[in-house]
Amino acid sequence: MISDRHSLSRRKLVTNLGAGLTGAALTGALPAAEAQTGGDSAAPFVDPTSKYPKPPYPGQSQPWPGLASKMNPRPDHGETSYKGSGRLAGRKALITGGDSGMGRAAAIAYAREGADVAISYYPTEEPDAAEVIKLIKAEGRKAIPIPGDLREESYCKELVGKAVESLGGLDIVVSNAGRQQQCEDILQLTSEAFDATMKTNIYAPFWIIKAAVPHLRPGSCIIGTTSEQAYDPSANLYDYAQTKAATMNYVKSLAKQLGPKGIRVNGVAPGPIWTPLQVSGGATQDHLIHFGQKYPLGRAGQPAELASIYVQLAANDASYTTGNIYGAGGGNGQP
Repeated sequence: MISDRHSLSRRKLVTNLGAGLTGAALTGALPAAEAQTGGDSAAPFVDPTSKYPKPPYPGQSQPWPGLASKMNPRPDHGETSYKGSGRLAGRKALITGGDSGMGRAAAIAYAREGADVAISYYPTEEPDAAEVIKLIKAEGRKAIPIPGDLREESYCKELVGKAVESLGGLDIVVSNAGRQQQCEDILQLTSEAFDATMKTNIYAPFWIIKAAVPHLRPGSCIIGTTSEQAYDPSANLYDYAQTKAATMNYVKSLAKQLGPKGIRVNGVAPGPIWTPLQVSGGATQDHLIHFGQKYPLGRAGQPAELASIYVQLAANDASYTTGNIYGAGGGNGQP
C-alpha cells in the first residue's frame, strides 16, 4: 500500500513538471479580472477559458497562404508575452513556416531563449516574416529570412544550406509549415491540389531533414508539427489529415533511426489554433466563425500557447524525450 507521504510527493512532482512546461508562455499583460496572484512575486494565475477571444469570430477570408497581420482578431504569437530564460543559449534553429502560426511563436520564443533563428516562408508572406525578423533581432540574435516554395526540392536543399552557412551550423530543425485547403467532396478534390498538399506537408520535411541530418551533431533535435487531424480527421480535410497522420509516424520512425546518433525527434499536435491556415481556405466560414467553440475550453487556441512546448522539446533537459507527440488540444485532442 502506498503511503500518504509518497502520494503527496508524486502529486507535487507532477504539478512541478506541468508548471515547467507551461509557465514560460503565461503573460502578465492580462485584464485584472483574469489574473490573480498570491503575492508580488507570484506568476499570474489565469483562467484558460477567458484568456483569449472566444467565438463567434468575424467571418473572413484571404487568398492562400494568408497573413496573420490581416486576421481579426490578430493571433497572439507571444510577441509581448513570452519571456525567455536562456534555455536555448547558443543554439541554431531552422523553422519552416516561421512567419506565422506555431512557427512564428517558436521563432520568437527561441530567440528569447538565446537561439539564432532562420525562417522559411512563402514569398507572399513577406509582411509577416519581416515582423518576425525584427522581433528576433530585437533580442540580439541572428535572424535569417529565406523565402521560397517548399514544394520544390531544390529550394528545400538550398534552405538548409543557407541556414547552415548563415547561422554557422544547425542543431534544431522545426518542420512546421503546412498546407490546409478544405474540400467537402472528394470528387471535387483535384490531383493538383492533392499533390500540392503532399509536396508541402510530406515531401518538404523529407527533403529538409535529409539535407539537415549530416549537419546535426549529438544533442540536436528535429520537431515536426502534426495535428489532432492525425487522430480524429475531419470529413473535409481528407488530404491534409493524411499528411498529419504521416507526420506523426515519421516522427516515431525517425526517432528510432536517429536515436543512436544522439539526435532526438518529436512532434507537436495542435487542436484548433487561430492561424492563417483557417482564413485562407482551410475551413468553411461556418467552421471559422465557431472555431473551437465545442471544445471544453470553449475557444480556439493561440499560437503563443504552444511556444513553450517547442522550447521544451528543443531544450537539453528534455534529453530523454524522443519519439513522442506533445498535444495542445483544448480538451478534445489526443494524445
